[in-house]
Amino acid sequence: MKVKNTDWYYIIGAVFLVWFIDFGTKQWALAAISPNTLKFWGPIGWVLHRNPGAMLGMFSDLPPVLRIVTLSTGGAFLIFVYAVIQYLLPMKSIMLRVGMSFLLGGILGNVTDRTLWGSVVDFIILGTRNFHTPAFNFADAIQWVGYIMVVYALVRDGHLLWPTKNTRKRIWVNPQFQLKYIFVLISVGSAFAIIIGVFNYTYMKIMIDEITVGSTKQAEAQFLIPYLYTFLLISLGFVIFLFVIGRILSHRIAGPLYAFELYLKDLVEGNYRFLRLRAHDEFLHLEDLGNELTLKVQGLDEEHKKAEALKESTDTKEPKKN
Repeated sequence: MKVKNTDWYYIIGAVFLVWFIDFGTKQWALAAISPNTLKFWGPIGWVLHRNPGAMLGMFSDLPPVLRIVTLSTGGAFLIFVYAVIQYLLPMKSIMLRVGMSFLLGGILGNVTDRTLWGSVVDFIILGTRNFHTPAFNFADAIQWVGYIMVVYALVRDGHLLWPTKNTRKRIWVNPQFQLKYIFVLISVGSAFAIIIGVFNYTYMKIMIDEITVGSTKQAEAQFLIPYLYTFLLISLGFVIFLFVIGRILSHRIAGPLYAFELYLKDLVEGNYRFLRLRAHDEFLHLEDLGNELTLKVQGLDEEHKKAEALKESTDTKEPKKN
């Protein structure tokens, strides 16, 4: 079942709704909660805390430049991943799609803090004064809701991702075409990444040399080396992701052509059947064309058999000449 246009309003809107609520609650926390103040109302407590890392303080021990660049760029990269996965999902599953939106909205909420101020505002704790969880925020909490929704949807609807009755079992139905397709996709993506990397590296180096008083070698090592490591790590992840996407997209192109070839072979051999393609395959018009062809050929074959039968009956009724 395909996603309706109205469904996309809920799916995409969930991202902005989570981001808006997270931003609003953080602004309330900054205005209403005094620093170094811990208050509890039952099992829920409030405390203002600046988290330089990710959720629950992860990555907070990394160098500031490496930490901020990695986490912020990772959030931007996730937008791209989110859009591609939403496009490639072969099933409707609103729970799975909204769960992914909750995840992205929560991540973007923290990325916004990290990009603007270099740290994330955490203010919620659970437990008691003597024993409580690390501080977190609405974005962190809604991410866990998103995880639960995604896992539940995968358990419930996971069979729709790769139906067991699907007759196209081969992943590499046309290896030469698919590998060429993947190579082109990776080449274009890598070229763009190299251009961006060279521009950023050159710009940062010039700026460091201009504003640094004294030796620039130490400043360059402090800022440029973490940048290079981060850039190479993100680029490697991007290339791997492009490979996966290229494999899926090329399969959607080569798959229906392969299925159409098998269908034509069966048709030539007299094995009449209807062509069935996947809902997200390219060239879906081949399905209608193939089915029309099946009916046409089958009809011609039946007419031919009737004509042959009529001829045989006519020959048997004709008197033999002496």
